[in-house]
Amino acid sequence: MQEILAKILAKYSPNEAEIIQKAYTFAEQAHTGQKRDSGENYIIHPLSVAQILADFNMDHETVSAGLLHDVLEDTKTTPEILEKEFGTNITFLVRSVTKLHHVNYSGEKNYIENFHKMILATAKDIRVVLIKLADRLHNLETLETYKGNKERIAREALEVYAPLASRLGMGELKGIMEDYAFPYVYPEEYKNLLDFVKDQIAENKKYTERIKPTVEKILKENNIRYIRLSARAKHLYSLWRKLKKYDFNLERIYDLVALRITVPDIVSCYETLGVLHKYWQPLPNRIKDYIALPKPNGYQSLHTTVFCEESKITEFQIRTEEMSKNADYGIAAHWSYKESKNPLAKKYSWLHQLSEWQNQDLNSEDFWENAKIDFFKDRIFVYTPKGDVIELPEEATPLDFAYAVHSDIGDKCIQAKVNGKIMAITHQLNDGDIVEIITGKNQKPSQDWLKFIKTSKAKTKIKERLRLTS
Repeated sequence: MQEILAKILAKYSPNEAEIIQKAYTFAEQAHTGQKRDSGENYIIHPLSVAQILADFNMDHETVSAGLLHDVLEDTKTTPEILEKEFGTNITFLVRSVTKLHHVNYSGEKNYIENFHKMILATAKDIRVVLIKLADRLHNLETLETYKGNKERIAREALEVYAPLASRLGMGELKGIMEDYAFPYVYPEEYKNLLDFVKDQIAENKKYTERIKPTVEKILKENNIRYIRLSARAKHLYSLWRKLKKYDFNLERIYDLVALRITVPDIVSCYETLGVLHKYWQPLPNRIKDYIALPKPNGYQSLHTTVFCEESKITEFQIRTEEMSKNADYGIAAHWSYKESKNPLAKKYSWLHQLSEWQNQDLNSEDFWENAKIDFFKDRIFVYTPKGDVIELPEEATPLDFAYAVHSDIGDKCIQAKVNGKIMAITHQLNDGDIVEIITGKNQKPSQDWLKFIKTSKAKTKIKERLRLTS
């Protein structure tokens, strides 16, 4: 444990490290005599949470709160004692995380109410939820020794925490949490998937090792500076979900194992893409430029799929070191104390939606219905004619798009041009569509619109207009 603590402390200034050390000593004493289900001393859990937060490069207050996150609930420590020892900020974080400990599936009503609290905590101070994510990650890592309801913990990860991590741009965390949870929620499906793809995954890994020298040679011959060339295996849960869409046809999964090229700067990203296409034929419609058009959660990279060596279809991801950091850590990679009250509001625009819901004073049930639509459904990214990205849930319509652009445009929407073709407002949009809304000055929202609308914003605005005109 001292080795783990030393690695954490090494990341911070002497003054910050002193506070973290104090938090560790306090937590260790407070949890004296307590054991985890594994038989280990309880302190290993908050220490592991702190380590995860330090790996996220969070500030010393967040790491200290990670060490202390269970003392209010599981020991005799009071908020008053905590504030006297560690001040207002750390105490606020610990108290807020303590409130979130009760977010569980203890009856749907309680679950919805507590989920409501958790999401609103995200809007107040993102650090609270990051501590909770770190807490849940370590619980998942040690789920095998847990004596309680393993499926409940795992299902919460799949249905709440992993999607939330995704919305925060923490893609790697999302994938890890899902893979830990997968065998406990869908044990048969997990076993069947392993049997189904293990040989293919193994072969693909051998293949990527075979072609790495070729790729390196090509990059060097074309004076492409690169930092790293690595293979990336697809997370199992993500693979399972994708296979279900394609009737378990592995030949339609082009990113089972992908090669990732990390380069020094953005110019090198595009130069690398050009070199790859010079040597290997790209697949149509499989080139994704998330650098020029980042995903709303901040993800940036170039993706291309080519007919590579041995005529094998291979995906390449090209990004800078900074883009890799952002892909792994999301909002945590950018967090700063100054932004803690309103973290990266421009980049993570969905946080504005949380504030709007808060201002609307929605009850927990309505909040939950909105969240299921706007946070936990798979997302698509569609574009305005000017190239602005609009993020929508799967199955969204041009009418959802119109309201996402502006409420007035939604109210007057009569049809849309989707990729240049006239479509009804009920048309189901697809990822990558370019949408132009056609309005009519006499058009008004209709009750029928509520039957096919998919976004909470559109639903709320339509209901408002209908109330005003009734």
